[in-house]
Amino acid sequence: MRMSSVSKLQIGLVCFIATMLSATAFAETVKVGVVDMQRAIQGVESGKKAKSQLEKEFNARRAELQKEEASIKKMGEEFRKQSLVLNDEARSKKQAELQERVMKFQELTARSQQEIAQKEQELTLPIVQKLRSIISELAKKKEYSVILEKNENTVLFSLEKDDLTEEVIKAFNSASKG
Repeated sequence: MRMSSVSKLQIGLVCFIATMLSATAFAETVKVGVVDMQRAIQGVESGKKAKSQLEKEFNARRAELQKEEASIKKMGEEFRKQSLVLNDEARSKKQAELQERVMKFQELTARSQQEIAQKEQELTLPIVQKLRSIISELAKKKEYSVILEKNENTVLFSLEKDDLTEEVIKAFNSASKG
């Protein structure tokens, strides 16, 4: 036997109302907070120290790379000037030397970037782990069901009262002092 259109509509309406009531009850029991981890890492004292240490290392490497880049440019300019008077064999040899130096420079640049990224990870991993622990404790204490990482790609909006970043930074810094 086929259901009439009216009874299908009634069943659909009952299901819709039941879904809305359960969603409302669910929304009342779920408490969601957010933490901007980047801001927290940069806001805690050990994060500031790590950033300072990374900047020193980065600046030292950058100076070294800039010095090598200037040397390569000078070598290239000299090659261009001399290329008109050099024979083919000498020109090829100088060009090969220049290309080899450029390749070594590119390798050095890539290696430096990897080393800086690795150093950043080494310095920030303990901070992130401690932040996560503090976030977990704070979430339990304040009865949050979920804490999301707040950044422009994941959380488009949250109420200011649900942003726990400053509390996390304060808790981290006071735990570090104690």
